[in-house]
Amino acid sequence: MLQTTRPSDSTARERRLAELAVVVVMVFWAGNFIVVKGAIAILPPVGFTFLRYVVAALSLIILLRWREGRFSVPRGDVAKILMLGMVGFGFYQVLWTVALQTVPAGDSALLIAATPVMTALLAMAIGADTPNAIKLIGAFVSFTGVGLVIAAGQGLTLGASIGGDLLTLGAAACWAIYTVFGARILRRHSPLVTTTWAIVAGTLFMAPIGIGQLATSDLSGFGLPVILAIIYSGILAAGFANVIVFHGVKLLGPTRITAFQFLVPALAVVMAAVFLAEPIRPIQVVGGAVILVGVALLRRGAWPSGGRVRRVIGGLAR
Repeated sequence: MLQTTRPSDSTARERRLAELAVVVVMVFWAGNFIVVKGAIAILPPVGFTFLRYVVAALSLIILLRWREGRFSVPRGDVAKILMLGMVGFGFYQVLWTVALQTVPAGDSALLIAATPVMTALLAMAIGADTPNAIKLIGAFVSFTGVGLVIAAGQGLTLGASIGGDLLTLGAAACWAIYTVFGARILRRHSPLVTTTWAIVAGTLFMAPIGIGQLATSDLSGFGLPVILAIIYSGILAAGFANVIVFHGVKLLGPTRITAFQFLVPALAVVMAAVFLAEPIRPIQVVGGAVILVGVALLRRGAWPSGGRVRRVIGGLAR
């Protein structure tokens, strides 16, 4: 049975392993761009997302039953987790995919990269984390690096679709809200329990739009490649990945963990070069180096410990 731990209870080795696991998740998320790019050429965007989240929800329910011997329900926080799931997975996916129809992929990637910055500011505002000046500087440095990587590749045309840009920023804000407020719930429930029911809620939220798109689309191209894309994107990039990320948030806080999202655009460029033979430009290498410097700054400082942790937990209990 999974045990919940406070940040002060974790060891240095556990925290290092949590960070390493999150880096692996970033590789999955970078690869997901390539997978989804091919899949949504055959299936409608929200329809594909709905299918992959159905797979994610089912896989996590099975894992939850296997690990805990029962379908654990987060008693006392069911409504909060379901609401966060609708925001972090439901609203996020709908806003992002709808915006992607009018916003170039490069603009979308840059705007979504604002998520760690929003997370740091929100976490600081509500006292869920204590990002210091160095960590905030690191967030903006990494964001600058992301801009260099994307501008040198797909290019940027920010402002061409104000509505699409605002929807994309709204999606980024949804994920920041989910991560920061979810960190509080992790004081009382395991990452597996929290993520499972949040994804179930997000999947149910997407169901009407997703089913509607699938019912009115030409599915003649649906075959083994699409099925494999749904499995990869659902189990690895959505289901297990979010459990791992929330485990990292539990041990190290939302600011430090979401900082690793800055790595996704750079990793996507590398994977596109390997699998799609897309060239890597010198300025993208510079941007990647800038991202790494920013992430290194963001990793400085730890989750509050000792008396600070006890005060935070005491405040949450009230």
